[in-house]
Amino acid sequence: MAKVYVSSVIGAPAADVWRLVRNFNGLPEWTPFAAESRIEQNMPADQVGCIRNFRLKDGGRIRERLLALSDYDMSCTYAILESPMGVENYVATLRLIPITDGNTTFAEWTAEFEAEPAREDELVRTIGQGVFQAAFNSLKARFGR
Repeated sequence: MAKVYVSSVIGAPAADVWRLVRNFNGLPEWTPFAAESRIEQNMPADQVGCIRNFRLKDGGRIRERLLALSDYDMSCTYAILESPMGVENYVATLRLIPITDGNTTFAEWTAEFEAEPAREDELVRTIGQGVFQAAFNSLKARFGR
């Protein structure tokens, strides 16, 4: 089982960042890789079990199911159902933690998945840097400070 862990500090209050990232259908608003997104079957974007279907800017399509969403913990967990990446049993969690000294946000994103052993290291790097860190960098640029 491959594991990815990425963390970052975003120069804004955690509640402000959470208002943006809690929208399971909102990836195009805050990530550099998502071109468009929709929730299948017109379900609410914060309903556990809903499926987001989004297109990447490179043309790939990914479908993910929301497994958990907690406003209290400022976290969401989701699973990939379909992806061009070649991952199986992929489950990820994005969590925000308030940093009271300076009123900023500690953000962490983790994932575990299975893949062909020869591709694991490449996928860990791609997901860690090209997805998770790229999204955090986008949030940092958006919120400034």
